[in-house]
Amino acid sequence: MLIRAGYDITFDAAAPTSMVALLSIHPSRNRDLRSPHRIVTTPQVPMYDFVDGFGNVATRLTIPAGGITLKADFMISDSGRPDVRAPDVPVTPVEALPNDVLVYLMGSRYCETQHLMDEAWALFGHIPSARGRVEAIVAFVHNHIEFGYHHARCDRTASDGYREKVGVCRDFAHLAVTLCRCVNIPARYCTGYLGDIGVPAVDAPMDFSAWFDVYVDGGWYTYDARHNKPRIGRILMARGRDATDVALTTAFGATTLTKFDVVTDALKPGEIQMAA
Repeated sequence: MLIRAGYDITFDAAAPTSMVALLSIHPSRNRDLRSPHRIVTTPQVPMYDFVDGFGNVATRLTIPAGGITLKADFMISDSGRPDVRAPDVPVTPVEALPNDVLVYLMGSRYCETQHLMDEAWALFGHIPSARGRVEAIVAFVHNHIEFGYHHARCDRTASDGYREKVGVCRDFAHLAVTLCRCVNIPARYCTGYLGDIGVPAVDAPMDFSAWFDVYVDGGWYTYDARHNKPRIGRILMARGRDATDVALTTAFGATTLTKFDVVTDALKPGEIQMAA
């Protein structure tokens, strides 16, 4: 399956403003690219990439006075296979986890495990299977939170989402990640492209999406509490402890987002031939 993806994002700024952007695909998907992935800016400004502490490609630039537009348009190959469920095995004891996985058991800015520990163990602690525990958490979060773009709030934490019962995809991911960590299942937050591929189209503007991975029996497995079903066509951009680590853009000064268009479409056979 071939997917066309990209974005067209504009920021206004009254003065030169430094920015870090995580708008590239994750290095693990580089081999799947079928056309170059480049960030193009208008006006042109110097940019350089670096790899952050979580293995994501981050881009540094300075927005000039007056603002900037960032664009990307690329094609990427995808297997078309749905997310793989975690194996049905017992939860790995904490003492047996690799050192680099332990950070995904700890609380973080939006995943405050200390506030949901008792609830998590009461709801899910009796489930011995790692997969059973994760999937019970996913189903709970899916049914507990009402999705709506009008519910978006940039400072909502997992415990806020638990109490308020509303949110967007990041809130589903934050709550699921937190509940998993509370019951000793390492979980990391992910962001990327997820179009209406293999499912009925939704009558809403395309956006980036948030989901999460869990560490079970020596491997990472993808789950999505907003949709509560395996999906196809995910394109990973970044992953970390929570949305703080994978913010699409971080501006070190005053900016205003004035345009935000995202494209994620599976190409039809005729379109693939034209692209080739």
